[in-house]
Amino acid sequence: MDDGRIDKISPVPYYYQLEQLLREKIENGRLKPGDALPSEAELCSTFIVSRTVVRQALNKLWQDGIVYKEKGKGTFVAKPKLQEKFIQRTYGFYQEMKERGLAVESKVLEHELLESPSGIRTLLKLTEGQKVVKTSRLRSVNKELVMFTTTYVRSDLCPGLEKEDLTNHSLYQLLWDKYGLKISYGHRTLEAVAASKYEADMLKVPRRSPLVYLESVSYLEDDTPIEYFEAWHRGDKCKFAIELVPAEEMKRRKSPHRENSTFWSGIPSKQVVSSSDRTDK
Repeated sequence: MDDGRIDKISPVPYYYQLEQLLREKIENGRLKPGDALPSEAELCSTFIVSRTVVRQALNKLWQDGIVYKEKGKGTFVAKPKLQEKFIQRTYGFYQEMKERGLAVESKVLEHELLESPSGIRTLLKLTEGQKVVKTSRLRSVNKELVMFTTTYVRSDLCPGLEKEDLTNHSLYQLLWDKYGLKISYGHRTLEAVAASKYEADMLKVPRRSPLVYLESVSYLEDDTPIEYFEAWHRGDKCKFAIELVPAEEMKRRKSPHRENSTFWSGIPSKQVVSSSDRTDK
């Protein structure tokens, strides 16, 4: 292994220097996904540092999802995390992944017409008794399970949606092709959460594993809310890119309705929406 050196004079901690050297080799492709890193003993010998320094460096790479560990085998380079754009995107996950040449698969767990729960009714501005189409899916990219999603769509705007096959199709594309409904904008929030037993079972991760929880309300051009969804992304598989735009541009894009959206009023949607579906939180 052709390596850089640890600068013993620099005030920068040794473990950080080592971590950066290893990270660079991974990012420039000298170490590829699945490749084994040298053993702790080899790294100690190569860089003339203590085992404590080596473990600190490897642990930081592991915490960042750059490497993974297999008991009794060693440390290996992880596959790059799936990146999603968080704002400025009004098309769906399926379309985004397809545009990037990635294979998307969905396993539909629920797809039914039901009376809207109270929290959903408020967010989608429905009256009591109005129905929604609820769809729960496990989403995989290139054969790797990355997220669990639950979507609620107003059934009055898309009758018969519950009969459509969403196994490997884009919901947003279907709304446009069949019903002439185009998502114009939405409000989204991100939150770091620990996997409950239910979510851990769905995503096949240990309980209390780090997840990125996303919830969103999507609107049509006339400000009609059409969809509420929540998604649990595996923290070891996903990351989000957030686009920044000038404040003046954001002000031009916002309408008074959007600034005062019910979504931002603090409705505890995770409690209202999910308590009927999951007993373990």
